[in-house]
Amino acid sequence: MTQLPGLLDTEAIRKDFPILDRTVHDGQKLVYLDNAATSQKPRQVLDALNEYYERYNANVHRGVHVLAEEATALYEGSRDKVAAFINAPSRDEVIFTKNASESLNLVANMLGWADEPYRVDHETEIVITEMEHHSNIVPWQLLAQRTGAKLKWFGLTDDGRLDLSNIDEIITEKTKIVSFVLVSNILGTVNPVEAIVRRAQEVGALVCIDASQAAPHMPMDVQALQADFVAFTGHKMCGPTGIGVLWGRQELLEDLPPFLGGGEMIETVSMHSSTYAPAPHKFEAGTPPIAQAVGLGAAIDYLSAIGMDKILAHEHALTEYAVKRLGEVPDLRIIGPTTAEDRGAAISFTLGDIHPHDVGQVLDEQGIAVRVGHHCARPVCLRYGIPATTRASFYLYSTPTEIDALVDGLEHVRNFFG
Repeated sequence: MTQLPGLLDTEAIRKDFPILDRTVHDGQKLVYLDNAATSQKPRQVLDALNEYYERYNANVHRGVHVLAEEATALYEGSRDKVAAFINAPSRDEVIFTKNASESLNLVANMLGWADEPYRVDHETEIVITEMEHHSNIVPWQLLAQRTGAKLKWFGLTDDGRLDLSNIDEIITEKTKIVSFVLVSNILGTVNPVEAIVRRAQEVGALVCIDASQAAPHMPMDVQALQADFVAFTGHKMCGPTGIGVLWGRQELLEDLPPFLGGGEMIETVSMHSSTYAPAPHKFEAGTPPIAQAVGLGAAIDYLSAIGMDKILAHEHALTEYAVKRLGEVPDLRIIGPTTAEDRGAAISFTLGDIHPHDVGQVLDEQGIAVRVGHHCARPVCLRYGIPATTRASFYLYSTPTEIDALVDGLEHVRNFFG
């Protein structure tokens, strides 16, 4: 097996992930390179989910029986783990949602219903970027349509980076919110947070960061980011589906209105009016994703034990190797940065005039799982004049051997299509 500096002990790590032992298509060894879509789950997370349902299953908060109290302790304990994982100043700044999309929709709707000075209306501007996932485009389009606000965005350079040459024209005194992705899910680009945040703060705009492709792969420090909101999702970081996180500055969460109404988010209710519980419960209406939160807590324990700095180094070494090996494939074009610097572990590419769906299907027949399509980032495909891409994405259990298998598989694709 190819040896690279900085790699984790993947042989040991892979033993924690039962699905990686699978074979597909009559004995083909599974090569899982679709981690940007969702990660696989270690036994430690699977066991935590099973144990919760077998021993502690109950609705949380308010219950006085032992199961309710134990379930509540587990659920709120996971909130503590998330707060520590992202270096949040307070656990009360951590809101559980069902995914990052819901977290971003929550921010957009809070600002649409807010009083001054936070309200987005027909006199204000919303700023996003051309590389956003649809989850960080559509909520802002809906808010702009509903309020009359103007939607603006940063364009992309030819090498897949944000064009900040006109930052002072894009972010102006009218800007109320700047929302952008930390690491692009299609381009792999790691964006220059400091420059964008600095300009937003100069004009008094709030900053929301989509960290869905960052939180699983690198150390997260919301205080260092200096954003006002940070969103990410559990299923991309070894946790279950159905659990996401929105972190927000406490003073903002205290001032902004709730989005969903129902049980648990209230303080008092009469037939005439209601008052609301303090954050985070103000934003967690109804029965929350309890088991999923417990699973996310277990995933955080797992990742923290390995070390996020070590995971980042592992993925950087893999990405550097993958960029080099993919560069050897004739007619292959990487969409996004073509060096391993300032990029994450997702690489999108085209292969001559072979449609990405055909590439993905032939790779699948060889047991190689990649993602094809526009990756919920269709404006990026339009910007580069392509219908779609094939995307390979790596994680802590990925190996150089799997990258070699991908390259060999692409050669088979080229031969198959002549």
